[in-house]
This record gives sequence, C-alpha cells and structure tokens, in this order.
Amino acid sequence: VQLQASGGGLVQVGDSLRLTCLVSGHTDSRHSVAWFRRGKGSEREFVAQIDDEDGMTYYSYAVKGRFTISRDNTKNIVYLQMSSLKYEDTNIYFCAWQEKSGQYHIPGQGTQVTVSS
Repeated sequence: VQLQASGGGLVQVGDSLRLTCLVSGHTDSRHSVAWFRRGKGSEREFVAQIDDEDGMTYYSYAVKGRFTISRDNTKNIVYLQMSSLKYEDTNIYFCAWQEKSGQYHIPGQGTQVTVSS
C-alpha cells in the first residue's frame, strides 16, 4: 500500500487547510488510515484515524473539534480538514495505513503545514 500526502502550506492562525492522502496499491482491500505528525524526537504523534469497515473516526485531544477526517472510497482518498489552526499545529503531517494487527505503516513523504501568527 502506497500513501501520498499533500495539501500542506503556509497559513495564518485561525485559517483552514485540507490535507489529502492518496491511497494506491492493494486498493481492493480497504485499510484504516490515520494521520500522524512529528512528535518529540523520532516519535510520531497520532492526529486522527478513520476505520476501514465502519468509518468510525478518532482524534487526538489536541485536534478534536477542529480537525475532521473523512474518506472518499471512490477516489481512494482520505482527507484531513483542519480548521481553527493554531501555531502549535505547525508540523509535518504523514498519512499511515493500519494492518489488522494494529501496526501502522507510513510509507510516504509527509506534507509540511506552517501556521504563522
């Protein structure tokens, strides 16, 4: 499964931005897809996830109420709508797919989001 994140850019505090994750390869089997961003050190910080089977969504406390994850299965795209952006949302955002075991894979490059005050 290959994932390509895009849609990042430079915005101001309070602005909105929509990130796109294009899913390719093995699209005959749907996977849960999540967004991560860089955490402390080499860690990745969970941002949001949308499940493959029931479409359930999950958010980190830091973004809940401001970000919305959704998917268009006809286009194999997962979106992350980011609203009310804060300076601390500045980061590189990665999309990941999740195995049935629960392990995440982040195969592609991230997309840079910069929020200026």
